Amino acid sequence: MLFEYLEQTYRPNEPIIASDILYNGMSQNLLRQQLKKLTDAGVIKRYDKGIFYIPKASVLKLDIIPSKDDVIKKKYLVAGTDVCGYISGLEFASLLGLTTQVPMQTEVVTNKATRRVREVSVGGFSVKLRKPRTFINQDNYCAMQLLDLVNDIDSLSELTGRELQKAISDYMDNIGLEFCDLLQYLDLYPDKIYKNLFEVGVLYGISA
Repeated sequence: MLFEYLEQTYRPNEPIIASDILYNGMSQNLLRQQLKKLTDAGVIKRYDKGIFYIPKASVLKLDIIPSKDDVIKKKYLVAGTDVCGYISGLEFASLLGLTTQVPMQTEVVTNKATRRVREVSVGGFSVKLRKPRTFINQDNYCAMQLLDLVNDIDSLSELTGRELQKAISDYMDNIGLEFCDLLQYLDLYPDKIYKNLFEVGVLYGISA
């Protein structure tokens, strides 16, 4: 019965976070036992502690596993249908084209972090978890993600001047983010955020 529920709820190869499963009032203790039985039977596979997936059929019969990004998203970036976290640090800077550095670990800011900073392993990959400056949701995560980047822009970006301003401006235009969306969160950051916002050309919408 549990497997039927999993099949109806999750796509093949979609990460299944054990702590997120709510099935017929089943306790976490009993749920762990049932997941182990399903794993032993080979109908689901274990990705890492507390993370499973329904194996996807492969023409070549290769063992296809969920991607690291999919697992991190499911475990730390979403809660049901709402956003509860975002990627930060070098990985986010790289996505915006601000650096050519290859991050050795993924940095995540998430409501699910229990400490200010903590390093964990997800499927053998290093992940640094950070508690957010305020509660993250669908409405504010883009603003907080950008402000975190701008706050540490000196250490994250290889671009400067007009190149940096254009990269930030293009990103904000692409996602529909405006300075007024950032304004209410500025007091959560140290004073340098104002200088950095001016340097990247978005303070009060005036180019530096």
